[in-house]
Amino acid sequence: MKLVTFIAGGQTRWGAARGDSVVDLNLARAMFLASKGQEARYLAADALDFVRQGEAALDAANETLEFMGSRAVDGVVFRTDHVKWLAPISNPSKIIGVGLNYGEHRREQNIVATAELYPALFPKFSNAIIGPDQAVAWDPELAQKVDYEAELGVVMGQRATRVAADDALNYVFGYCNLNDISARDLQYDERGGRQWARGKSLDTFCPLGPYIATRDEIPDPQNLAIRCWVNGEVRQDSNTAFMINGVAQLIAFISRGITLLPGDIIATGTPSGVGTFRNPPVYLKPGDVVEVEVEGLGRLRNPINQLNES
Repeated sequence: MKLVTFIAGGQTRWGAARGDSVVDLNLARAMFLASKGQEARYLAADALDFVRQGEAALDAANETLEFMGSRAVDGVVFRTDHVKWLAPISNPSKIIGVGLNYGEHRREQNIVATAELYPALFPKFSNAIIGPDQAVAWDPELAQKVDYEAELGVVMGQRATRVAADDALNYVFGYCNLNDISARDLQYDERGGRQWARGKSLDTFCPLGPYIATRDEIPDPQNLAIRCWVNGEVRQDSNTAFMINGVAQLIAFISRGITLLPGDIIATGTPSGVGTFRNPPVYLKPGDVVEVEVEGLGRLRNPINQLNES
């Protein structure tokens, strides 16, 4: 299933994307129950509530989608080009970023890469989340060296504490594209001891989407092509196979001391090709368009703006 949040008919809704259509799962579920002579009830308040309800809610959603089949019910099923996409989840309890998790990304910084290195963790706050086609915007007086980072986002489906790596993927709800936008001049500002959290958590600095693919659709998260384009030019082109610590290892490492909750997001790191380590460095500017695509997860597109021009 491809979990989405969208606006249609002037209302914010959540549901499932299927080909060139999207289904409002709350209304579809009410239809299904009514067809069985049962009280019509919605599935969940929003996508995050749906994820938090666990396997029972997912089973109900799949049952509902099977019932809907190819029906085109006005007000319940919408064409994808007639809706406005939002971030699939906008208010997780936490987003945990992982730095330096691709050997090639370490090498472009002249950092020795070894498989024994612990993951480098940092927080990224939910105020930064935006959806597809929403503008990345910032105050140019605050930051000027703004960069892109294509990443695989992991959305947790169960509470995870001290999870073993061998079992870790069973705790995952699904996967999504994530762009870890970073203000390098804040991230590496020595005046504050390097402001990673600030440099990566400005408003609009965490584009997500267009959907979350449930884990059954991505059987192997360690074999996915990952790419980033700026104005149509390929800037990053790699594969999640080159992570130093894979998704299962990251969940095991993080959950030993930091409890992961349903809906929490792990940004698993970016490969080489970011702007700041090019020669000469190149940063995002108003008018640019950044696209991120992890295999099987659609394509996330965001225009670049600045607050005084938005």
